[in-house]
Amino acid sequence: MAQNIIELRDLKKTYCIGETEVNALRGVSYAIEEGDFLAIMGPSGSGKSTLMNILGCLDRPSSGEYILDGEEVSRLDKNRLAGIRNQKIGFVFQSYNLLSRTTALENVELPLLYSSVNGKDMTERALAALASVGLTDRSHHKTNQLSGGEQQRVAIARALLNDPTLILADEPTGNLDSRTSSDIMNIFKTLNEDKKITMVMVTHEPDIAAWARKRIYLLDGLIVREERD
Repeated sequence: MAQNIIELRDLKKTYCIGETEVNALRGVSYAIEEGDFLAIMGPSGSGKSTLMNILGCLDRPSSGEYILDGEEVSRLDKNRLAGIRNQKIGFVFQSYNLLSRTTALENVELPLLYSSVNGKDMTERALAALASVGLTDRSHHKTNQLSGGEQQRVAIARALLNDPTLILADEPTGNLDSRTSSDIMNIFKTLNEDKKITMVMVTHEPDIAAWARKRIYLLDGLIVREERD
């Protein structure tokens, strides 16, 4: 029986903009099992980004509980949250978030720069991560010499460097054409099925969401529908 890697219990998030309160999340409860592949969908303003920021320990809920890998993390301080992000979570963004004048290899090594891993081990781990996304032959190219699809693969390799239990992908194919999007989604599928990495992805594209085994739909800060394959 698979264990829950994420449990959300009545999560609420309220922002104050001037004198106006915005209820971005209005009571989200959901469980994600180890090895799940979940897509989060919904229109702009539905709460997708807010939920992803909380899942990624980049923000805290106003109330409710977020249990990640057995630990209640929603009330931890910033330093502890940063440690959890580094140890357990890999991030993949729509805009890649790479340093343009450095090589693919150097970008992938970034998460280990402030760790105790020595230089040789760091390079070996980064090269292995690049190999896992099919970019061994491009490791010494600067990222501004790479195509959009290759840059996203560098970003995925970087997300893999600390052997995360969870990858959070925010519109990972938003800047890519359909063929390249399929290549990226095939990598995600392989990581999920072969390495058993739990995948959570925000997308507004139904054909991309179809790669996930579960889909939830947000509207006005609430989950209004779930689909399972």
